[in-house]
Amino acid sequence: MQESTITSKGQTTVPQAIRDAVGATAGARLVWHLTPDGTVVVRVKNRSIRDLAGLLKQPGQRRVPVSDMDPWR
Repeated sequence: MQESTITSKGQTTVPQAIRDAVGATAGARLVWHLTPDGTVVVRVKNRSIRDLAGLLKQPGQRRVPVSDMDPWR
């Protein structure tokens, strides 16, 4: 288990082992979620939605326009 302390300014240092495990580098954004049971979940926002562009494209697969995906046309 890793620990850190919150300063009087509300700042803390993420332990090196945690930064390494999640791939967080200087300037990485942290997203905080508070669940109904009081658990805090912290995620590193180190990828953009644009990083997913082309992820599902198969070689030789043709592009389908959004208008062709509309089942009500």
